[in-house]
Amino acid sequence: MNEVPASSPEQTNDQHRCGFVALVGAPNAGKSTLLNKLVGTKVSIVSPKVQTTRARVRGIVMADDAQIVFIDTPGIFEPKRRLDRAMVKAAWGGANDADLIVVVVDALQGINADVKLIIANLKKQERKAILLLNKVDKVQDKEKLLHLSGELFDEGIFTDVFMISARKGAGTQDFVDFLADKMPAGPWMFPEDDVSDMPLRLLAAEITREKLYYQLQQELPYSATVETELWEERKDGSVKLEQTIFVEREGQKAIILGKSGKRIKMLGTDARRDLEAIFERRVHLYLFVKVRENWGDDPNRLAIWGLDHNA
Repeated sequence: MNEVPASSPEQTNDQHRCGFVALVGAPNAGKSTLLNKLVGTKVSIVSPKVQTTRARVRGIVMADDAQIVFIDTPGIFEPKRRLDRAMVKAAWGGANDADLIVVVVDALQGINADVKLIIANLKKQERKAILLLNKVDKVQDKEKLLHLSGELFDEGIFTDVFMISARKGAGTQDFVDFLADKMPAGPWMFPEDDVSDMPLRLLAAEITREKLYYQLQQELPYSATVETELWEERKDGSVKLEQTIFVEREGQKAIILGKSGKRIKMLGTDARRDLEAIFERRVHLYLFVKVRENWGDDPNRLAIWGLDHNA
């Protein structure tokens, strides 16, 4: 991973192939879990909360001579707030820029309102897509899977279908092999040992936000965010990070801090453990909590994730 997105390496081999694949789907369909499984490390955060992914995250997978650049997009749903509208716009932007679109459907949820919305938009754009039925390991009645697959295929936009378990990795290799054959000929866009082009500051903030959601779940509303204010390289190879957790009300600040600061200490320990595993070095993490009302309407906050304030 690079602090700055990598420039295109000089690849002139005619055998090389490279393309972009957008993962779109309803919130909690399992797109981020799938991307992390395919890449082999965490590049997109996962939590029980819906709409956890806020920006387009690119994960890079090598398959023989093909480089597949996956775009994990925010879940597509009917937006109500400015942040929601910006996230949905980013999701469709990722789909429009891709060579292939993969629609990830939760096999347990089936065809809900969000899936119908995605299908309707793809029809409007006259785009074809690959259907990925996820969480099939949790469906006991396999006839239901066949019925669901057939019902979705009848919509007329899907060219192929794969049934997978992103969490277990079942069926994912066949999926990658299929995509590798579909990638257009051309030079690789990134060095072959890269796994993402996400700036490390943003990834570090996202890891902490993931831990925040896991620890607090229903206690903390969706409207919380994390920013990496300081990234300091140390002579011993370690890195010092200072991050601020922004909430909208004083009561939310108290929830995160916990009694005698115990909760934020636990949060920092969990986040630091993941960060050290991902960055493969020691991390000194310092967390702060501040109140910033209506941060979701702040263009500077949205710009950090590459979201359009005017969406």
